[in-house]
Amino acid sequence: MKLSFKKYKKLVPKWVLPLFMIGMGLFIIIANDYFGEDNEAFSVFSLFYFILLFFLLIRWLIRQIKAVVELKNEKAKTELLHLKSQVNPHFFFNTLNNLYGLMEKNSKARLMVLKLSDMMRYGIYEGQKDWVTLGEELEYLKNYIELQEIRYHKKSDIQFNHQIDNFDYKIMPLLFIILLENAFKHGLENLEKNAYIHIDLIANDNEINFEIENNFELQPDSNKEGIGLKNLKRRLELVYPNKHALSFNVDTNIYKVKLSLELK
Repeated sequence: MKLSFKKYKKLVPKWVLPLFMIGMGLFIIIANDYFGEDNEAFSVFSLFYFILLFFLLIRWLIRQIKAVVELKNEKAKTELLHLKSQVNPHFFFNTLNNLYGLMEKNSKARLMVLKLSDMMRYGIYEGQKDWVTLGEELEYLKNYIELQEIRYHKKSDIQFNHQIDNFDYKIMPLLFIILLENAFKHGLENLEKNAYIHIDLIANDNEINFEIENNFELQPDSNKEGIGLKNLKRRLELVYPNKHALSFNVDTNIYKVKLSLELK
């Protein structure tokens, strides 16, 4: 009955090989005084030992590097899933609270239910995927804007311009929504009049540029970075290393943000 090499490795304890190599090394050191460098057989044996030792050290080093890389990748995936799970859940709760007040008073409630259900489906099912199409993400942003226009009973200038040469571009889901949420939360929500939000989404030649400009009212914590932006930056570092650019510009009461992605 033949014993395969893999089964043989399982039967032999891991400590046997290191112990054998240490023993052989001690033997060569001790025997060198007896045989000397002039003994050809002993010289060949010593050379073979050091070649084998070098090979084993290289193999051990490669395994350690591989283990570190695998651990790093696994940690990145785990962290990414954790960050995904934290993406804008508060928006759904806020909208649902508004929904309860509208159901019996306003015919727009049905439209809100429809838009919200579409967004929740996208966030729960598509949002957990590694990649979605740009067309799907675009539809999600449109639903969000339409919901917010219903939610806020004030006159505002909201424009969403998009030029896309390929709606099938693959991107990580829920990247743009954080920036769009901030424009509403820190801009339109706090302004009594003349609020505006201008959004541009341009996608061509495997590059996506997403820009938002909005006016806002200065608040004590205006410069404080929220958890949403922190999560977004971390997700970009994990998924688009050296292939993204995120910039912010504040001029008096005008806030501009731009996210550029180089697609894989």
